[in-house]
Amino acid sequence: MAVRMELSRIVDCDLNDQHWVQLVESGGSRSLQIVIGQTEAAAINRRLLEAAPFRPLTHQLICNIVEALQGRFEELIISSLKDHTYYASLKIRVGEEVIPIDCRPSDGIAVAVHHNPVLPIYVEEAVLQSAGS
Repeated sequence: MAVRMELSRIVDCDLNDQHWVQLVESGGSRSLQIVIGQTEAAAINRRLLEAAPFRPLTHQLICNIVEALQGRFEELIISSLKDHTYYASLKIRVGEEVIPIDCRPSDGIAVAVHHNPVLPIYVEEAVLQSAGS
């Protein structure tokens, strides 16, 4: 069963040049932290803290392409944790078919926050348990 989560914050640690996202359970107390790259952290932060850029950046471009091809993003789901690596997929509806697109959680979150409206984010219960949340 998947648990609805919300983006809580982006953390930048200057001491070791690490960045991570913190997701919190909607209406609950659990959280999940995922280490992400500097580029993805900047893209997510930019969208959260500033108005949309003058020209589309990469994650907005992805949203625009899917919409131009008559697709519709439905959700992001972080589905598994294997060997300290999180796996996720963006679900896109095209007509009656829902197509899961494999992605890194950080890219999926960046697409989710660049989408209008922001996409729902889900984490499988087993992932939360494996991560010790």
